[in-house]
Amino acid sequence: MSFLRQSRRRAMLFALALPFAFGACGYNSIQSFDEQAAQAKQNIDAQLQRRADLIPNLVNTVKGFAAQEERVLTEVTQARAGLVGALQKSGGSDPVELANANQQLTGALGRLTVAIEAYPELKSNENFLRLQDELTGTENRIAVSRTDYNTAVRQYNEYIRKFPQVLTAKATGATARAYFEVTDSAARSAPTVDFEKK
Repeated sequence: MSFLRQSRRRAMLFALALPFAFGACGYNSIQSFDEQAAQAKQNIDAQLQRRADLIPNLVNTVKGFAAQEERVLTEVTQARAGLVGALQKSGGSDPVELANANQQLTGALGRLTVAIEAYPELKSNENFLRLQDELTGTENRIAVSRTDYNTAVRQYNEYIRKFPQVLTAKATGATARAYFEVTDSAARSAPTVDFEKK
């Protein structure tokens, strides 16, 4: 009888200690950090999608003023399609691919801005100014979201590499997350601006 009572008592103590054991090995923290990084990634996706949604309106506004800038407009449209494709591919799960696509779009928009300088009437157009302000605001939000995401990823990646959390991470299949940064050397290079007419 006392053996049975001791067994129950041990089982109860084990059941009470189990949550503390999981807490000590970092399981709950790994899940929290992973969720923070996932949420930060969703914020980037939302801002990139907003940026991609603004581009067609900007292109159409510029087309009305600058028909001869078709090559630059085509580059912007193609870069936007690349960003939208990266967002839709696997739910935009690859931050490196998104960063490269976003950088391609940034370069194309830079070339468009240079082309627009030749059209003072466009620069004073109310629709164009509003779109340009919205794009600038969105780019700022993308920068903030990228910083938040990379901070969350750093915290998560550091945490799962520390002992004893590394044991829990291996047991649960938790792996390091990729940072949101450009890796494509072509995407890193600044656009070349040539004011000479060909």
